[in-house]
Amino acid sequence: MSYQDIARRVFRIEAEAIANLCNQLDGQFDGAVRAILDSRGRVVICGMGKSGLIGKKIMATLASTGTPSFFMHPGEAFHGDLGMVAPDDVFIAISNSGETEEVIRLLPFLKDNGNVIIAMTGNPDSTLGKNADFHLNIAVPQEACPHQLAPTSSTTATLVMGDALAVALMEARNFQPQDFARFHPGGSLGRKLLTKVKHEMKTENLPFVAGDAPMKEVIHTMSAGRLGLCIVDNGRGVITDGDLRRHLENDPQLMQKTAADIMTPNPKTISPEARLTEAEALMTQNKITSLLVKDDRDQVVGVIQIYDLA
Repeated sequence: MSYQDIARRVFRIEAEAIANLCNQLDGQFDGAVRAILDSRGRVVICGMGKSGLIGKKIMATLASTGTPSFFMHPGEAFHGDLGMVAPDDVFIAISNSGETEEVIRLLPFLKDNGNVIIAMTGNPDSTLGKNADFHLNIAVPQEACPHQLAPTSSTTATLVMGDALAVALMEARNFQPQDFARFHPGGSLGRKLLTKVKHEMKTENLPFVAGDAPMKEVIHTMSAGRLGLCIVDNGRGVITDGDLRRHLENDPQLMQKTAADIMTPNPKTISPEARLTEAEALMTQNKITSLLVKDDRDQVVGVIQIYDLA
């Protein structure tokens, strides 16, 4: 058997495990979502070993999509960290067997504390499954591990169940890209959604020419401006390097013409107060790479280009 065959077998087994989750989903999932939505506290994720690693990812997804959450290691929880769990918090306990000792030991405290407990296990009849307020069944037909020892399909199923929970909460809260950007200000999406055109536009050495400027001046100004364009009569028109190339190929009289003769009139403009996402959408819609930036007095104050949005 080739290595690629092994990989395909793993993909098939884990895909079947995910598909199987659909058949196991029931009203417990709805109850878990409602419990989190109704809670005034945070979501605490807890798991041991591989379940804990998956739990950390679920926690990160929830936290970044509008559900305040944190991860708690069950061992540390039993040695003092339970003091971080408030009665209003929802506790998600992850254990494929549902019998992980370090997690089970936390149940008496959680019940006395009044926490809603959501269990993710592969056995609804396990100690954890029976003592939870809501049980999310992550049972899988088999692990991808040929010895059925290493958690593979089961951890994938747990991760997908966590994603389903996060997405359901997002949609219930009408969580929007702008909300996502608030939690990701350093990422490209956050930058585009939160940054305004005025923060990224080019303002220095803008390549202005008059409508009656000769071609020699147009070419010199375009080269000096290094934006690949000239702005004619304060934005009445624009000439791009592409315009010049096309005219050079097809118009033998080009050098006898003026800027106004070859400019594209009424170029697309945008306000300096607009978001970068608006600039990107306008350029994409019109299949252009640059926009003139005009202030409220209809004066060109800058140029924003698609390359500035990367």
